[in-house]
Amino acid sequence: MTKGAAARILIIAGSDSGGGAGIQADIKTVTMLGGHAMTAVTAITAQNTLGVDAVHMVPTQMVIDQISAVVSDIGVDAVKIGMIGNADTAHAVADSLCYHSFPIIFDPVMVATSGAVLADADTISAFERLMRLATLTTPNLPELEALGGMDALRARRFPLLLKGGHAEGDDIIDALHLAPGQSESWRDARIHTRSTHGTGCTLATAIATGLGQGMELVPAIERARLFVRLALRDAPGLGQGHGPMGHQSVREDAMVSGPSLNHVTAGCRDYSASVNFYKALGLALIVDSPSNGYARFQAPNGVTFSIYQRDDIATSTILYFESKRLDAWVTELASQGFAFEQLPQDESWGWREARLLDPAGNMVCLYKAGENRRYPAWRI
Repeated sequence: MTKGAAARILIIAGSDSGGGAGIQADIKTVTMLGGHAMTAVTAITAQNTLGVDAVHMVPTQMVIDQISAVVSDIGVDAVKIGMIGNADTAHAVADSLCYHSFPIIFDPVMVATSGAVLADADTISAFERLMRLATLTTPNLPELEALGGMDALRARRFPLLLKGGHAEGDDIIDALHLAPGQSESWRDARIHTRSTHGTGCTLATAIATGLGQGMELVPAIERARLFVRLALRDAPGLGQGHGPMGHQSVREDAMVSGPSLNHVTAGCRDYSASVNFYKALGLALIVDSPSNGYARFQAPNGVTFSIYQRDDIATSTILYFESKRLDAWVTELASQGFAFEQLPQDESWGWREARLLDPAGNMVCLYKAGENRRYPAWRI
């Protein structure tokens, strides 16, 4: 990858005419995360939020020609494989990728969110070759069973990210299995929405984009999960069935890998007057807690700003810099001689924070909040 250039992400998948999943969701994801999306379309579907009405498979040679055209000229930093279409194409794609060393994320698409079957038994059988090539395979629970179950796949040492969205319960647990003794899991509250079309496609593509940008696997997964959750929260509510997510509304929470200035807290003496003032400026009030003297606002670009009622206004402004690698960042700064008023700790409001003073005595908060900054549990 040329220095300063966007990561080149090749997407091998089917087209979704409704724009919620497949190639369309993948392109949105790569673009929002700062990469350059390229495609090898395997199938054309006529579908909407209610289901898949028709599928037209792209001839295998045409799929391979698309891959060859991209690789030979533009180059590739990572690949995401989604809907393959048929066994012949699966084998041909494996043949075309087996000599390359770029990371590959394989999302074994078999059934659409609406329930339409998108892979027959022969195609599923051919998936084993793609799983052997993949840096990571990302099945959901039904796909895991169709592939032979966890024990069978782990016995063959396939790196897996098992998505827990199809499990029962109020929490979703995603589990990463790399090798015996190498596993990690993430648990988050389920976001209740019918706009879930394209979640698997989006997650796999976001991981591929992270790897193409040089991220390690675990941070790439963490950023991808945050991107999916924010896109679910920002879903536009289109269609009568399983609607598309809101990729276009995800802000810098999931996109910026380095320190990000995205929040400031300022003191105030008159809570109501300050709230009315900032609402009049056009900021959206998202947290309103008069009893605590605290209000949070959101600007159209996703940056947040809060006020906190207190008497000592002169020392009440706090600058917030968010980092996805907060603890490592604080450790690095401490090793350079920075003195911290507070080392990283989990706060009751859902943020993890460390605090220090700048040379002028201003409070600086280094923190990690993820979706809790814009979507706290008490958002109005």
